[in-house]
Amino acid sequence: MEFDEKLLERKKRIQEFISSEDYVPLKRGEMRIILQVPKEEQGDFDAIIDSLLESGEAYETRKGKIVTAKSVNLLPATFMSNAKGFGFARLEDSNDNDVYIPPEGTMNAMHKDKVLIRITDQAYGGRRATGEVVKILSQAREGIVGTFDEGRGFGFVVCDDKKISDIFIPKGSTRGAVTGSKVVVNILKRPSPNKCAEGEIVEILGHKDDPGVDILSIIRQFNLPIDYPEDVYEQTEGLPEDITEAEIEGREDLRNIKTVTIDGDDSKDFDDAVSLDMLENGNFQLGVHIADVSHYVTEGSPLDREAYKRGTSVYLVDRVIPMIPHRLSNGICSLNPGCDRLTLSCIMEIDHEGTVVNHRITESVIHSDCRMTYTKVNNVIENKDEAQMEEYADFVSMLEDMDSLRRILNHKRQQRGSVNFDFPESKIILDETGKVLDIRPYEKNSATNLIEEFMLVCNETIAEDYYWQGVPFMFRNHDQPDGEKIEGLKKLISAFGYRLKGKGDEIHPREIQQLIQKVTGTPQEHIISRIVLRSMKQAKYQAENIGHFGLAAKFYCHFTSPIRRYPDLQIHRIIKEVIEGGITPERSKHYESAMNEKAYHCSVTERTSDDAERETDRLKMAQFMSERIGEEFDGIISGVTGWGIYVELENTVEGMVPLNDMEDDFYDYEEDSLRVVGKRTGKIYRLGDTVRVKVTRTDIQARTVDFMFVEKGGKEENED
Repeated sequence: MEFDEKLLERKKRIQEFISSEDYVPLKRGEMRIILQVPKEEQGDFDAIIDSLLESGEAYETRKGKIVTAKSVNLLPATFMSNAKGFGFARLEDSNDNDVYIPPEGTMNAMHKDKVLIRITDQAYGGRRATGEVVKILSQAREGIVGTFDEGRGFGFVVCDDKKISDIFIPKGSTRGAVTGSKVVVNILKRPSPNKCAEGEIVEILGHKDDPGVDILSIIRQFNLPIDYPEDVYEQTEGLPEDITEAEIEGREDLRNIKTVTIDGDDSKDFDDAVSLDMLENGNFQLGVHIADVSHYVTEGSPLDREAYKRGTSVYLVDRVIPMIPHRLSNGICSLNPGCDRLTLSCIMEIDHEGTVVNHRITESVIHSDCRMTYTKVNNVIENKDEAQMEEYADFVSMLEDMDSLRRILNHKRQQRGSVNFDFPESKIILDETGKVLDIRPYEKNSATNLIEEFMLVCNETIAEDYYWQGVPFMFRNHDQPDGEKIEGLKKLISAFGYRLKGKGDEIHPREIQQLIQKVTGTPQEHIISRIVLRSMKQAKYQAENIGHFGLAAKFYCHFTSPIRRYPDLQIHRIIKEVIEGGITPERSKHYESAMNEKAYHCSVTERTSDDAERETDRLKMAQFMSERIGEEFDGIISGVTGWGIYVELENTVEGMVPLNDMEDDFYDYEEDSLRVVGKRTGKIYRLGDTVRVKVTRTDIQARTVDFMFVEKGGKEENED
């Protein structure tokens, strides 16, 4: 049930009531009397209580008394199942390790069910906490994707997500699917200890070998919306293609300032532009101009509701699923060259120490003079390419000043301890049918860093400004790592001869940064970087500011990408209200009432987007390597487990060497030192070692690649 602003305020009051220290658990009827709920509002009251129970924020005891889940040691979570019967509970709004749920404690919960759990054994010694499911809040029973295997009138669906066991499809529910059909299934009967789940096919996506069906299956698996509701299209059709003089009125006119966009070669929407002038006092005047998407996507409109539902644009390997329709993102909201566009501008005066000594935020209109690419800008500022400098002749001086500012800002960030995780991202090149032509690391350069530094300083400036103004806001936070994880990290990196100073939560990001700098250029560079990253908490959106550990920043937000991120769009509205006269108490209450919920929702959609992007990459990598069975590659050991050794190739593809495929009869897995030792041969396989492997098999459905070591691999025991 969707609540209006009035009901949201009542919900907040009820939450505060049952969370107060003086609250004595009450039944619904008793609570109605205490809170003096009028008879005509009892239906709304019950709907609010039901909403709190369904979300796991409240819990109804066996005696019918309403309490907070936390007060009876219950935690809301998402259940992540395993085909072997056990599972894990991913705690909501938490970056802690997932909680292990043994088979007897699952209550037959299915993958991605929303549940309440109770911790039965706390985490210790690097081991996960153990828990049990107490209540299933909502069932994930729709939109399961898999491959159909036909029987005599019935069949089974082998799920793409291997965490979900096979689903039985009875006669009459197959919808005409044949063996090899990619299908979408809804659950009719949930599994029991002796029976698998039973379902019905609701959609046939095509045969698993048909072009495009592979990516479409992932889109359905993650329930990503492709089409927009009709009312969104209707609203979009009414939008102009150009801005009008009436819209410009009252805005700061920056069209006479030399302004450019700098993006990737294949970018099609441009939501940020930059300008730079040198002031008489020698300081830089940096302008970061962001598309004023909120001018067109108005609060509460069909466009806004759909943008919020999506939360973010999703960048899959062969397509983009945009947050807002292309008519906006590629049209009136895109800062296309030669076009006047409405923007929100943050104009900063920055000295030669990298300090923002003055700034202003203004509603503006700009005119982008040139659409530049990272490759070409890098050719100017780093390579001094004559042909490129001639093409950008009118901008060379500005680009060189921008590069000077980039270096200053980067140096300042490094000095304060900001951590750079410079992982090689995958660039997967497809032909028109979706076949993978090549996979290679995505190249970063000084031009990509230039835009990164400008966006970072802008986001920090905005966040600090609005923190001190005390208005409702949405921050981008990155919390301190847990002390236990840091202690575990210290043990792992000690195997490579590195140390970290500091104790537990007292560690400063500068210590992490210095470790990353020490390993830069070594064969173990990105392996250790990944180990460090896994020790960090996830960044998330919150209504309160706690700072950004990774950036070593006291204040941070997302302001610079409202075309593809809802949090940016949300804070644009707040900023504009402040600029246009300030936020009234009523509007402040309006924003405060829903900000935590919106921040959490945006964090969830971001995580879903990341998972979907990762799965499409894994799929295409498996397809690419399936045509290279028997070929040899150089790689580095990226993971060591009790069942196999993971190897990452130079082209970023990762696969596994199963222990049972190796030449020894038995191996010892030494978790503390992250290595595997052969009992008979004495061979050692250690995290970070460079190796040569051969591709032995792939499983495109499971999106996995298997290797074997060439020339037996590993080091002798006495070589270690």
